[in-house]
Amino acid sequence: MRKFLQRLLSTWIIRMSNKFGSRPNRKRIHAALNKLYQTINANPGKRGLIFEVTDTDKFIILSDQHKGTRDYADDFTLAEKNYLKALEYYNQQDFHYINLGDSEELWENLLESVIKHNKETFEAEKAFISKNHFTKIFGNHDLYWDNDPLAAFNLNRIYGTKIHIYEGAILRMSLGEIKLDIFLTHGHQGDLQSDGNWFSKWFVSTVWAPLQSYLQINPNTPAYSNQLKTAHNTLMYSWVATKKNIALITGHTHQPVFASLTHLERIYIKLNKAKKEKNADNLAILNAELRKLIKEGDKAPQFGKYTPAYFNSGCCCFSDGDITGIEIDNGFIRLIKWSYHRNAIPERILLEEMKLSDLSDLKLFNG
Repeated sequence: MRKFLQRLLSTWIIRMSNKFGSRPNRKRIHAALNKLYQTINANPGKRGLIFEVTDTDKFIILSDQHKGTRDYADDFTLAEKNYLKALEYYNQQDFHYINLGDSEELWENLLESVIKHNKETFEAEKAFISKNHFTKIFGNHDLYWDNDPLAAFNLNRIYGTKIHIYEGAILRMSLGEIKLDIFLTHGHQGDLQSDGNWFSKWFVSTVWAPLQSYLQINPNTPAYSNQLKTAHNTLMYSWVATKKNIALITGHTHQPVFASLTHLERIYIKLNKAKKEKNADNLAILNAELRKLIKEGDKAPQFGKYTPAYFNSGCCCFSDGDITGIEIDNGFIRLIKWSYHRNAIPERILLEEMKLSDLSDLKLFNG
């Protein structure tokens, strides 16, 4: 019966999850981001930290692990090995780890159960703390860390020391005579379905989680990450596009975005360029890649001009076990993936990179 229902309902459930999982509102999103950015600047350390970044500082930003209890509703299960290998690598390379929210799935699970089943991952995160290289930011699914009176006590239990919880952070760096701010937050702010909404939490815990567990469905498919930007990501971009010398990194949507474009959008733009240059080799490669990602007959979107100022870390719970994240290192910003590759061994894969100096120039992608 389960397999029959999987075949019957999986596609519909994933489509509905993607469609109704977010109800972003432009006015609310812009107001929330403005307020948080201004609050961090006015009073650093209360709602968020400001890092004065030098050339030697390195950051890895990962979000949306949704650590659960290793049942069939736990989307993190298959990604755990990639996550642990990634943290081992970044700790050895002296990166500062910014955990960008929804690290623990506390809408579906009791905290005690999450702690019990994630001891190894908490130990891996703990390794960054002794170097003062760990910053934990809350999201909507682990909002508990920000609003429960016992949160500080339980964080101390998990990590063995006092941990501050933040809503955001700013990485401030000098690029010549220009100051660039990279503003980080989970990205649920202004989302009517997620910004502390009790009904969403009730629905996920009492309806969606049992259904997902029974049908063994993970909506975080790799194909979804390659599509056109979600409405929420588009509205996040619309906020930062109006700012000068500010870049924005969020999570929340589980859809990686690099320099304001998803992987699919980048292929379309590269394809347009190859057509203008009459580059037959690139056209063949790009068309072949495009056929893997879209349905026959899909029309290319109409692109305007994009300021390369918005990034999304994706998630650490894709259904194939892959995780994605954002690296900032040696004057570059990179979108990376950790994937089970040769011999099922986790491997770091570079997807995209660009110079940080290009963010301050406000260069545009032409469609």
